Amino acid sequence: MRILLIEDDTVLGSAVRDQIAGDGQSVDWVTRLDAAGDAVAGAAYDLLLLDLMLPDGRGIGFLKTLRARGDVTPVIILTALDQISDRIEGLNAGADDYLVKPFDLSELSARIGSVARRYSGNPNPIITHGALTIDIASRTIRREGKPITLTAREWALFEAFLARPGQLLSKPQLEEKLYTFDAEVESNTIEVHVSRLRKKLGAGVIETERGMGYRLGAS
Repeated sequence: MRILLIEDDTVLGSAVRDQIAGDGQSVDWVTRLDAAGDAVAGAAYDLLLLDLMLPDGRGIGFLKTLRARGDVTPVIILTALDQISDRIEGLNAGADDYLVKPFDLSELSARIGSVARRYSGNPNPIITHGALTIDIASRTIRREGKPITLTAREWALFEAFLARPGQLLSKPQLEEKLYTFDAEVESNTIEVHVSRLRKKLGAGVIETERGMGYRLGAS
């Protein structure tokens, strides 16, 4: 997944960013709402992590604006505001989850996974695809009982296919899953990672539609 973190606390932001990256996700981090607006306008995110108290305004207003214009990107609020009324306001504004600071980073990872699975239409963290058994929550894969290790980028790419079974994904769409503000994506990155996934998971796990893109195939 590609995640946008909107958090002005540099210590917490760094910890959350490192946690998400360690989970194999792509993360962009901004500290202001105006920068968040620019980021959302310029990229397709799978999930937003939103602080409510930011230097240039309240996250609630930002969230309401997103929802008013029809943006359904999942949003998890991260905030020190712990009153029931604050939680109700956040959820009623369109948040998918609400996590009060301080929180355990492992819990954040679990909540991110839970929200992502709900949006993908499969709340079950265990997926069987051909000979593959995939645990989305722990990011582990077994082929006929034998464990397979993927790199963070390989997992991010494979997860994009799992979230849209049967759907053709273009090269630019897949590059979005790997891109972060501080890392360039080479022109042949997708081809390289697709080739590696096929070697590890099976030649037919990803199908190529020449000139169009890729889709999840039989493993």
